[in-house]
Amino acid sequence: MTHRIFTMAFAKVYPMYVQKAERKGRTQEDVDTIICWLTGYDQAGLQQQLAQETDFTTFFAQAPAMNPNCALITGKVCGVQVDAIEDPLMQKIRWLDKLVDELAKGKTMAKILRT
Repeated sequence: MTHRIFTMAFAKVYPMYVQKAERKGRTQEDVDTIICWLTGYDQAGLQQQLAQETDFTTFFAQAPAMNPNCALITGKVCGVQVDAIEDPLMQKIRWLDKLVDELAKGKTMAKILRT
């Protein structure tokens, strides 16, 4: 069974990431920085994906290069241990969720970006 999130447009979820961050005093630029760090998209590539309303499957399939440090993303999202998720696509989605959570919780960009 395919998860509904896989076929959902990334552009539909993106504003929710931004709202979550902005409610906690962070910016859309912070969210974009995180997305670009994780996926290897540059700002123009990210905007293109949003404009095309690419689904999550395509968004991650077309990602230029997943960050080699993404394996350092650990912890739980929605009660699920992100480093224990077996489906590669679901794990990438949850990594992104986790990074946005960390941003909203006030972690520094250096910590979020595992530098």
